[in-house]
Amino acid sequence: MFIFAYLKEVLMGIVIRQSIKGTFVNYVGAFIGFLTTMFVVTKFLKPEEIGLTKVIYEVSFLFASLAQLGTSASAMRFFPYFRDPEKNNNGFFFYLLLMPSVGTVIFLFLYYLFRDPITDFFIHNSSLFVDYYNYAGILIVFLVFWIVFETYSNLLMRIVVPKLIREVGVRLMLVAIYFLYAFHYLNLNGFVMAYVFVYGIALVLTLLYVSRIGTLSLKHDFSFVNKPLRIKILKYTLFLIVGALGGTIINQLDIFMVSSQMGLSFTGIYTIAFYMAAMIEMPARSMTAISSPIAAAALKEGDWAKANELYKKVSLHQFIAGSTLFLFIWINIDNIFAIIPNGTTYEAGKWVVFFIALSKLVSVTLGFGGTLISFSRYYYWGLYFTFFLTGLTIYTNYLLIPRLGMTGAALATFITCLISYSWQQWIVLKKVKGNPYTFGIVKQTFLIMLLCGFNCFLPDFNNPWGDGIFRSVIVSVFGIVLFYTWNISEEICLMIKNVLVFRNHNK
Repeated sequence: MFIFAYLKEVLMGIVIRQSIKGTFVNYVGAFIGFLTTMFVVTKFLKPEEIGLTKVIYEVSFLFASLAQLGTSASAMRFFPYFRDPEKNNNGFFFYLLLMPSVGTVIFLFLYYLFRDPITDFFIHNSSLFVDYYNYAGILIVFLVFWIVFETYSNLLMRIVVPKLIREVGVRLMLVAIYFLYAFHYLNLNGFVMAYVFVYGIALVLTLLYVSRIGTLSLKHDFSFVNKPLRIKILKYTLFLIVGALGGTIINQLDIFMVSSQMGLSFTGIYTIAFYMAAMIEMPARSMTAISSPIAAAALKEGDWAKANELYKKVSLHQFIAGSTLFLFIWINIDNIFAIIPNGTTYEAGKWVVFFIALSKLVSVTLGFGGTLISFSRYYYWGLYFTFFLTGLTIYTNYLLIPRLGMTGAALATFITCLISYSWQQWIVLKKVKGNPYTFGIVKQTFLIMLLCGFNCFLPDFNNPWGDGIFRSVIVSVFGIVLFYTWNISEEICLMIKNVLVFRNHNK
C-alpha cells in the first residue's frame, strides 16, 4: 500500500503531463496520417501497391510480435521487481534485450524455412508479395527492437518522444518516399526498400532517445534473478509466447485472408477503410501506455480496488473519445469518399469502416482489462480461449468473405472481437473484480445513438466540404450541450466549466 501510495503521489503528475503531450502527438500524427492516407496515398499509389506495403508490414509485424517472446508485456509486469535507478535497475536492460534477440534468431529461421508454404498462401491472388518476400525479413528485425525500445521508454514513464517518432516522424518519412515514387525518383523496388528502411531509421532514433533518458548498460547480475522470480518470469513468458501465437494471428488474419482470396487491389481498398476506422483507437494509446505501469504496481501490491478504479476511468474516457470519433467519421463517411482522390474506387470499403469501427470501440472500452489480467496471477486464463478464437476467426473469414467480400472480413473481425473481449471481461470480473461499466458509458452510448439519429434529419448539401462542416458543427454543438447537461464525465465536464468560467471572466 505504501509503495502504491508513493507511486501515485509521485507519478500522477508525470502521468497527466505525459498523457496530455502524448495525446497531442497522437492527434498531430493522426492528422498527418489522415492527410497522407486520404490525399497522397489514394492519389499516387494504386490499390495493389497499397496492398503490397500493407501485406509486407503485417507479415513482418506478425513474426516480430512472435519473436519478442512476450517481452513487452513481461517487461511491464516485472519491471517493478527490478526498479532501482541507483543499481542500474538491476540489469533490467540486459534482460529486456535477451529474449527478443533469441526470438529474432528463431523466428527469422522459421520465416525462411517455411518460405514455400507462406508464399503459396499468397501466390495465386497476391503474387507481387512473393517478389518482395526478403524485404519483410529485414523489417521483422527493425520492428522487434523498435518495439522493445519503445517499451523501455514507457517503463521510464516517457512516452512522448517515442510517440513523436512513431506517429509523426515515420509518417513524414513515408510521405517523402510516396512523393519520390510518385514523381519517378524511385522505381517499385526502390520504393519498397525505402519503405522498409523508414522503420530502421525509427529504430535508431528511438534507441538514441532511450540512451539519453536511461541507462543502456548490459551489466547484470544473474544472482539477482533468484529461483522463485526466475520461475515466475519464465512461466509468465511461456504463456505469453503461446498466447501470442494465436492472438497475433487473429489481428492480422483479415488482411491475409483478403489478400489470398481477393488480391492485393482489394487489400489496398480494405487498408484505406481500415485506416479510417483505426483512428478511433488513437486517443486510447497514450492513456493505456502511461497507465499500464501504474496498474502493474497496484496489482503487485494486491491493491485491486485501485486497479479497478483506474480501469473504470480509463474505459470511460477511452470510450468517450472513441465513440465521438466514430460518430464524426460515420456521419461524414459519404463526404469522405467524395473528397478523397479516386474515392469511387475506395467507396467499396464503406461497410468495412463501420464494422471495423465497432470492433475498435469494443477494444478501446474493454482493452485495459487485458492489461489487468496480464499483470495479475491469472494471466494464463486468456490462453484457454486464444486458440478457439483463432479457429473462429479463420472460420468466419472463410464463411463470410466469399459471400460478402471485404465487408465479410470486417464483420468476421467484429464478431471475433466481440466474443474475445466478452470472454476477457468475464475473466477480469471473476478473477480481479474489475468492472469498467459505469452509468457514464450508458449515457455516452445513448448520446451517440441520439446524435446519429439527429444527423439523419439534417439537410444534405451537394458540396461534400460544406456538408461535412455543416453537420459536424451542428452535431458538435448539440452533443456538447447534452454531454455537459448529462454530466457523462465529471473530469471533462469540469474542464468545459472551467473554459466557460475563464471566458466569462475575461469578458
